[in-house]
Amino acid sequence: MSHDGVGLRAVMRSVAFLTAGALAVPALAGCSTKDPAGRPLAEPDVASVARAMVADGGSLSWAVDSVPETLNTFQADADGTTTRVAQAVLPSMYRLDANGRPQVNPDYLEKAEVVETEPKQVVLYKLNQQAVWSDGREIGAADFAAQWRALSGKDTAYWTARNAGYDRIERIERGKNDLEVKVTFGRPYADWKSLFSPLYPKDVMGTPDSFNDGARKKLKVSAGPYRVKEVDRKGDEVTLDRNPRWWGHPAKLDEIVLRAVPREERAAALAAGKLDLAEIDPESVKRITGAAGPRRGTTSTPLMGPGSNLGAADSLRSWAVANGSDEEAADDEISAREKQRTAATTYARQQQALRGFEVRRSLEPAYTQLALNGADGPLADERVRRAVARALDREALAAVVLTPLGLPAEPVGSHLALSGQAAYADNSGALGGQDTAEAQALLTDAGWVRGGPLKEERKKGEKAAGAEGEKAGEKSEDGDDDTYIVGEDDKARREADREKKKDPEHLAQDGKQYTNTLKQGGAPGAYAPRGTAAPAGTAAGALAKDGKPLTLRFVLPSGPGSQTLVTVADRIAGMLRKVGIRTEISKVKDESYFKDHIASGQYDLALYSWPASAFPATDGRPIYAKPVPAADGSLNVEQNYTRVGTDQVDQLFDQAMTTLDERESRGLIRKADSRIWAAAGSIPLYQRPQLTAARKNVVNAGAFGFRTPVYEDMGFLKKGERPVASPTAE
Repeated sequence: MSHDGVGLRAVMRSVAFLTAGALAVPALAGCSTKDPAGRPLAEPDVASVARAMVADGGSLSWAVDSVPETLNTFQADADGTTTRVAQAVLPSMYRLDANGRPQVNPDYLEKAEVVETEPKQVVLYKLNQQAVWSDGREIGAADFAAQWRALSGKDTAYWTARNAGYDRIERIERGKNDLEVKVTFGRPYADWKSLFSPLYPKDVMGTPDSFNDGARKKLKVSAGPYRVKEVDRKGDEVTLDRNPRWWGHPAKLDEIVLRAVPREERAAALAAGKLDLAEIDPESVKRITGAAGPRRGTTSTPLMGPGSNLGAADSLRSWAVANGSDEEAADDEISAREKQRTAATTYARQQQALRGFEVRRSLEPAYTQLALNGADGPLADERVRRAVARALDREALAAVVLTPLGLPAEPVGSHLALSGQAAYADNSGALGGQDTAEAQALLTDAGWVRGGPLKEERKKGEKAAGAEGEKAGEKSEDGDDDTYIVGEDDKARREADREKKKDPEHLAQDGKQYTNTLKQGGAPGAYAPRGTAAPAGTAAGALAKDGKPLTLRFVLPSGPGSQTLVTVADRIAGMLRKVGIRTEISKVKDESYFKDHIASGQYDLALYSWPASAFPATDGRPIYAKPVPAADGSLNVEQNYTRVGTDQVDQLFDQAMTTLDERESRGLIRKADSRIWAAAGSIPLYQRPQLTAARKNVVNAGAFGFRTPVYEDMGFLKKGERPVASPTAE
């Protein structure tokens, strides 16, 4: 899932009555006088200033993960950069505010409202009379109609990735004048505000050929403060320049250059002056904050890079030769030391350059969850899934990630919205909090007995009781790292010991994010020591049933930028061990993680993230819909990779999607979320941190949180001006 405009387009006390329907669901919070949605846990951190304080002109270099394969956000291979370009160059009827809620975008829309509900829902759009495409043509009903026809799903010649909402439209026509667009729905649609954001010109949407190919490499016609000047795939850049036909506030910058730079290389690119703005990993956060020097009242040692404390090369060579060492070997040693010295010098120069940057911090509109595969194995039993959930201390897991950054360490309480969004309410009470005794009681009721007889002592290389995977201790054909059982492997103990010595700030961010089609991050395995005393409260002996131990395969990606999920998985494994559940860690390559493991169901436990949506009835349903058999005998799971769903949840989504009373629709979404919690297919853990490095004079840009960027206001601070301090989490 990814952001397109304002939507996501591109996650008991008695063990005798455990069906979802038998669980008590808290009363809908909509009946209370206090809004359960609350406020966002962290505000945007963008160095916000008035436009008058922003200099005219300049080029902003902004890091992205890749040059997009397509500029059409409605195609399957659209990515985060596709969305960023669309936000800057195309109309959106609505944009998200700092609370993650849609607001009318006045540059395109004077107002939009439901003007009829019977016999059909009719929405009337009144467009800004100045809104025109870059070729001079007015934006109007013909563009709305072309987009509807392309995305309705009726013409399979259009290679669309989705048609949610557009498939409910019956017709689109001109209103009383050219500035009015009248949209009639064949079926009621509560999330109608998600439509036409972004809006493409009829030239793109008008025919299958233009839709499929016309907007992949370039956009000839646009209607935003910027336009696409060039897509340079060889140079890994997309350049946006001012749109001379833009009728709103003029763009402050001459151009925005979106430059593809791997996250692990961004600190060096910032220091080299190649970037002004970049989302960064926790290690880069340490470098930039370290370059700024110690805070007042603290002391620190110099931040040294590679090759520190090197001896003199000539002295080393003379000593080595005099003491009988081979002269060639001595020269090799000298060469290695010289390379280290050069690296140290480069590092020191980079640190000096990084003093011109600062870290802007907020929380990303996305959350990380623990997914439990309920298709088969032990987790097919709802009681075992609930036991896993009740074993988790979600507060502790959020703290280990967010506290080192000074960000609010509150666990996420909803699958369908985040704090501050209209549909948010903490519904985790439908499942219950951490309770070791309750978790053990659930497992006992499910037939898992501590110290139960095994058919044969499990040996290294045999499969666990959970979902099928690679044999322990072996590498898979695609080069997966070793699989091993937490608590039984020397490698696990060694890695855990090393982990304890590391600075905690590396836990700040996953670095990458996995969704249904977009890979934006990852994390390798977690380890626990062997042969040490069990933590306090741990009962001795693993659980067994039918001669098999209760061991769950925990699949994690192993690519760069993955340290956070390593640690989170390690903590989860420790929590599960306390209730007698063993975990078999399996590390896999980033490129195979989602496709070959999560989407295909080859896992028991996994960690991945979902973005939040302002329209959860539309965007949440495919993630939590009950899987159904397909015509070929396979299981159609849509985006529900945990394979856990109920008819009741589906019905609540359907009702929320057709209920035009916003308050009632929110109540239905919250009730659906309570049922999702009760089914325990996925456990939301924490909102992901958003870390952005910005040149100190870059304003109105940074860690945006929920807010849709206002591209025309971005720029560089005028000389002599002083910005008001942005809210930070420090």
